[in-house]
Amino acid sequence: MQDNSELIARAQAWLAEDPDPETREELAKLVDAEDTAELTARFAGTLQFGTAGLRGELGAGPMRMNRSVVIRAAAGLAAYLKGKGRTDGLVVIGYDARHKSADFARDTAAVMTGAGLRAAVLPRPLPTPVLAFAIRHLGAVAGVEVTASHNPPRDNGYKVYLGDGSQIVPPADAEIAAEIDAIASLHDVPRPESGWEILGDDVLEAYLARTDAVLAPESPRTARAVYTAMHGVGKDTLLAAFERAGFPAPTLVAEQAEPDPDFPTVAFPNPEEPGAMDLAFATAARTSPAPDLIIANDPDADRCAAAVKDGADWRMLRGDEVGALLATHLVRRGAQGTFAESIVSSSLLGRIAEKAGLPYEETLTGFKWIARVDGLRYGYEEALGYCVDPEGVRDKDGITAALVLTELASELKEQGRTFLDLLDDLALEHGLHATDQLSVRVEDLSLIADAMRRLREQPPAQLAGLPVTRAEDLTRGTDRLPPTDGLRYTLDGARVIVRPSGTEPKLKCYLEVVVPVSSKADLPAARAKATDMLATIKRDLSAAAGI
Repeated sequence: MQDNSELIARAQAWLAEDPDPETREELAKLVDAEDTAELTARFAGTLQFGTAGLRGELGAGPMRMNRSVVIRAAAGLAAYLKGKGRTDGLVVIGYDARHKSADFARDTAAVMTGAGLRAAVLPRPLPTPVLAFAIRHLGAVAGVEVTASHNPPRDNGYKVYLGDGSQIVPPADAEIAAEIDAIASLHDVPRPESGWEILGDDVLEAYLARTDAVLAPESPRTARAVYTAMHGVGKDTLLAAFERAGFPAPTLVAEQAEPDPDFPTVAFPNPEEPGAMDLAFATAARTSPAPDLIIANDPDADRCAAAVKDGADWRMLRGDEVGALLATHLVRRGAQGTFAESIVSSSLLGRIAEKAGLPYEETLTGFKWIARVDGLRYGYEEALGYCVDPEGVRDKDGITAALVLTELASELKEQGRTFLDLLDDLALEHGLHATDQLSVRVEDLSLIADAMRRLREQPPAQLAGLPVTRAEDLTRGTDRLPPTDGLRYTLDGARVIVRPSGTEPKLKCYLEVVVPVSSKADLPAARAKATDMLATIKRDLSAAAGI
């Protein structure tokens, strides 16, 4: 245990290098007050660079997101690229509208330029998929997106892509982390005041031109949408894409339309979180003519959520439901290539692909894995991530997903049908696939480790009265998957996966039950049975994990 004098000395050494007057002032106050509890929290280690890059709370010190941490990360990435022979390659940098995002983007450009690489920065805060597109479009050797996606307002993050336009995977993450660790002092990192390029709107125009290709020529474009940008950067790009496509202009959720790093109307700016869609539902209720669907992006617009009218109320579709709807629509349009999803997503996609005679792959969690599937035509993840144009964007893209969803809504509207009717068709054809999630947010990360250890040492023999027919510890890997920290339980008619979140302090448990359905009349009873089974599995799993 370090004594207070060592702690204060470390803080003062950090202070001497910090280029940001705001975090310098913040840290100086903590040092002057000898606030050892807060200093210990900030200097207990360093924010770890992994396959999600960096993500954490803004503030001073090595355990927070700040300019010092970002400069080190950029210098580590530059050293990694040069070590791979990319000595004069282009690094393209994008950023969202969160606190400090523009500063972090500028620092990254300065570090890349100082290292002899070429740097280009997107012209303003834009959706993450525009950055992922720009990497391939401009022939860059790497890309950086400054974003914390749908995390709380106090957070920011740093996402790294390589030249194929996909997010980094092992061993690149560890190799970059080693280069970051090797940086002794920020004074050793050259940061010129200029020398990088600020891109114009031509990259955005090229992205928007690409969005035209995700729709079928001559498809109906009649569906009316209500849209929320969730205080993020999606609005202008989505409106431009919808106008190009010829859809009616979406009705905006005015309170959430403009970028606001404080996210004043939501506790968590994630369409999946309770209450986040309330303003969208209220907007839809007073919109005339009545909209056919609600679309939501998360703040960096790489995710897409949808809601539909269900009786008198609006209902959020689960990510797995949207994933199946998009897959069905693409199959009917004659899509060829591999359909892929992560292991935590519904097994329904595999059944849709099999019936269509298309290749199908399961990957580890995250689009960094889905995007790397050979011959990928469509990929999705239950956390509202969809890739409908892998040749353009090798990542999830909430803009193009919204276009294809609205095209499907238009086709169904012409037939006097809705998304719910199509979901009924899928249940009759493949069985009712119902999914749910047990997600536990913690302040103390040791609680997650304790829960995983408890489940490994005493795996449940049954859940909801269903025997566990197979229990897999995914840290050992499988014949199809590399090792990851997770557990998978196969039951008769159900499946459970448990894993720590890679981006938030959460333990996440993904549940799926499959209930056979013989006729449309049986659907209500099947749904009631599935709901009951999911609730009981959730309760039993919670008890087994001690959460």
